Amino acid sequence: MASLCNPIQTPLVFPAKTTPTFDGTIVRTHSLILRSSLHFVTAKALPRSPRAIEPKNYVYPDPIPEFAAAETEKFKAELLKKLSKEKDTFGNDLRTVVNVCAEVLGEFLHKDYGGPGTLLIEPFTDMMVILKEKNLPGAPLAARSSLLWAQNYVDQDWENWNSKSQK
Repeated sequence: MASLCNPIQTPLVFPAKTTPTFDGTIVRTHSLILRSSLHFVTAKALPRSPRAIEPKNYVYPDPIPEFAAAETEKFKAELLKKLSKEKDTFGNDLRTVVNVCAEVLGEFLHKDYGGPGTLLIEPFTDMMVILKEKNLPGAPLAARSSLLWAQNYVDQDWENWNSKSQK
């Protein structure tokens, strides 16, 4: 009952952990671990009343159509090169799979991508869904390869694009 009336308590002292050795003896360390209980702070103890701080909003730049077009073409060429190693999986549908993936990524880059921090997972899940709906082979492999490519290149290419355009 006393702890309810007095919310500020003194730290409790516990001995440090014991460590067993290979011969079965226990070695105790001489240090102590201090643990303190929770301290309550009331409004009377604060010098000023607490105020909510509005978070600063970061506004991402708008998508750059020229970047989106160039990046989509680069993506298409590199995905075609990567997935062409999987002829057994894609067969004659390889170009169709790559075109669907490029179309979905291109649409995202044109409408939603505003630089590092804005690469989302949705376009890649959309890719897989669309490929499956069209009964195209290798949907998981194509979507995963697309995502990995985007994670490795899109933000870096955006940075390079903008550093060149500022000069």
